[in-house]
Amino acid sequence: MVARRKVAVVGVALSDCGRLDDATPYTLHAQAARRALADAGLDRTLVDGFASAGLGTLAPVEVAAHLGLRPTWVDSTSVGGSTWEVMAAHAADAIAAGHARAVLLVYGSTARADVHTGRRTGTLSFGTRGPLQFEVPYGHTLIAKYAMAARRHMIEYGTTIEQLAEVAVQARANAALNPEATFRTPVTVEEVLAGPMIADPFTKLHCCVRSDGGAAVLLVAEEYVRDCRTSPVWVLGTGESVSHAAMSDWPDFTVSPAAVSGPLAFERAGVRPSEIDVAEIYDAFTYMTLVTLEDLGFCAKGEGGPFVEKGRLLARGGELPVNTDGGGLSAQHPGMRGLFLLVEAVRQVRGECGERQVRRSDGSLPRLAVASGTGGWFCSSGTV
Repeated sequence: MVARRKVAVVGVALSDCGRLDDATPYTLHAQAARRALADAGLDRTLVDGFASAGLGTLAPVEVAAHLGLRPTWVDSTSVGGSTWEVMAAHAADAIAAGHARAVLLVYGSTARADVHTGRRTGTLSFGTRGPLQFEVPYGHTLIAKYAMAARRHMIEYGTTIEQLAEVAVQARANAALNPEATFRTPVTVEEVLAGPMIADPFTKLHCCVRSDGGAAVLLVAEEYVRDCRTSPVWVLGTGESVSHAAMSDWPDFTVSPAAVSGPLAFERAGVRPSEIDVAEIYDAFTYMTLVTLEDLGFCAKGEGGPFVEKGRLLARGGELPVNTDGGGLSAQHPGMRGLFLLVEAVRQVRGECGERQVRRSDGSLPRLAVASGTGGWFCSSGTV
């Protein structure tokens, strides 16, 4: 039996982000990919594995061709926002087993520009196939689905709207330290609650930014680490889980699939939640942060509300820094944000985050980070 190789992330990058009316998903893919390779100091000829999603069935083929790659390992997993954590797990397994030496994960979206230009460049759709056909006629939007889940948690455990607002406030405080964030002006709980109602109980600032942008992550086998210009960030463990397709099939609105993917990742890594220094969590809505923290084991079920209070999530001075770049709530959210979580986690461990850099109690850099993505309406989860 061939020994499994260790796997490291050696290159991460974002493309330009914001409102990019002249960009296309392909240009954003290319920009992020070039920057990630430059970050690692490696040539694209080393890349023999490639993964992409969000542009249709042939996305990996089309994007790989656009980048001049001829991969012998490819992945087109598409499970919503958690796609990139799941892809990272697949890539790490492929490299560890010897099926690839270097895998490039790339994403790009013009989700914001498409609204203003009338283009449709992505394929993310919540249509009427399968069980969804029984919910769509009732106007059950994506935002409404998450809002309903949040309300269930409030009723079940006494979670307050002020506690949910705290998530947005602390995300914005982290974004204020991030020059790449879309929104950087600090906000208060009162300002969050005073915003226009979108879907009860969510006001506008309980909901994520809509932006354009892309990201890329390069994973390699351990023997190539010595050729890189960056310090390696080792992949220790991963987990993935799929729960339901239709919200009416969701067994418990207060439990996400991270309750499965999280423990799997921690067990495989040989790490306890209490050892984590920084957490990057998919936050299209404030409730996602709160419930995912519970399901990953950072606090007991029902205790997420008190847990997120008193600045606990702040990059600077927080007991558990969460979404240190500002997250989807304030930094950027171009369609599917899971790859951005991995980029920020790696940057934090490498000590590259400037004013928002997390430090341990002894002043040292973070040793352990976790990234956990969510897809659909808590339909899927991937944890790395």
